[in-house]
Amino acid sequence: MAIKILSTGFYVPEKVITNDDLSKMVETSDEWIVQRVGIRERHVSVNETAADFAIKAAESALKKADVRPDEIDLIVAATISSDTVCPTVAGTVEQAIGASCPCFDINSACSGFIFALDTAAAFLQRGGIRHALVIGAERLSKLMDWNDRSTCVIFGDGAGAALIAPGENYLSSHLSTQGGSDVIKIPSYVGVSPFYEGVAEAPTIFMDGQETFKFAVNKIVNDIKYVVEQAGLTLDQIDHVVTHQANIRIIEFASKRLKIDIDKFFINIDKYGNTSAASVPIALSELEDSGRLKRGDTIVLSAFGGGLSSAACVVRY
Repeated sequence: MAIKILSTGFYVPEKVITNDDLSKMVETSDEWIVQRVGIRERHVSVNETAADFAIKAAESALKKADVRPDEIDLIVAATISSDTVCPTVAGTVEQAIGASCPCFDINSACSGFIFALDTAAAFLQRGGIRHALVIGAERLSKLMDWNDRSTCVIFGDGAGAALIAPGENYLSSHLSTQGGSDVIKIPSYVGVSPFYEGVAEAPTIFMDGQETFKFAVNKIVNDIKYVVEQAGLTLDQIDHVVTHQANIRIIEFASKRLKIDIDKFFINIDKYGNTSAASVPIALSELEDSGRLKRGDTIVLSAFGGGLSSAACVVRY
């Protein structure tokens, strides 16, 4: 298919909230959080927006590839936590870096980056695009009920970006959505219409942890099997697996069911928590920066989240 990844970049805000910090706010402990989720700390914004994170991640990716902003022909950003409906995160990035191209945001919760990557791949397949920026950026700290110990320990802020160009390294992909709000739900601002008679709900994250866990494990396993088969490969030919970083136990269960060595799974949930659409690109960028990712390696990206949605793809780096 029509893309290759030239470079990646990521950014997280400076402020770090440890598990011990949270134990002073809600009834929890470092031991409880580490054992059940695998998170030790997360980064949260003090005065930056999701778009601010996205700008810095995009600039990092451009610098690594030595590509100028005027060479960017498309920017697609995935987010559920933009601080403005208009301008979009993608449009804000365009203005900040000095690009001039079509830009838009998409929302598929934690699966959003792979949805955005697949969307950008379709544009490149059509032709006429030299480079595209694909970004996942989230300020989830604004969507948290910081008195709810079941959710406030899980999420963090940040952004990741991938710079892509035409190529033949996007081997397969699969996107799915099944709808529904009973497992994961984030109400939006109800507005100030004098005619609306609906009930206003707090715009904070609701999640049924057990149902999310079951959905996540099944989707990671089934989606990865599907895209690897579609790419004409076997699981033992995969060099790296980069999944959405939601819960260490989800990753461990998926590793066992797929019979893929856990060492092939890149894991950074301990440092950043769940950053929704930013999770996969942050992990991919850290994998690149680590030196473990080599040109020619075969990578599976996999994500799941609200919607309910899931996505996976196979990329030859």
